[in-house]
Amino acid sequence: MIEAYEHRGEGYNPFIIREGWQVAQLNHLESQDLAGIAKMDMHLKTDEAFVLLRGSAVLIAAAVNGSEDLFFTCIKMRPGITYNIPVNTWHNIAMDKEASVIIVERSDTHLGDYVYRPLTYSQQQELKAAIRAAVDV
Repeated sequence: MIEAYEHRGEGYNPFIIREGWQVAQLNHLESQDLAGIAKMDMHLKTDEAFVLLRGSAVLIAAAVNGSEDLFFTCIKMRPGITYNIPVNTWHNIAMDKEASVIIVERSDTHLGDYVYRPLTYSQQQELKAAIRAAVDV
């Protein structure tokens, strides 16, 4: 009557998939490292909620202006707080090696509801500074 799930490996694992929604766990990956974010993601059909389980993580959102410049907003996540990224918002998450995050989203998100936007070198440097500032708060 009670199901229990845990993902001990690296990366993303959706482990509860039900009609219309899913719960996944994201553990550290090099591409999600605090100093290694090189792209932003966007979902076209779903909000995405994040809850930090352990470690240190910075949630990143970005707005695009008419000239295609990105404006980053970074927040250091606190354990037990639910953070939501609305549909059609560029985002990513930077994590230390101990970090683990629960993600709640639509059930088919991992099957293709995502687009990626690579960051230029200067955008990556700007984002690294913003992440460092968020971690130091």
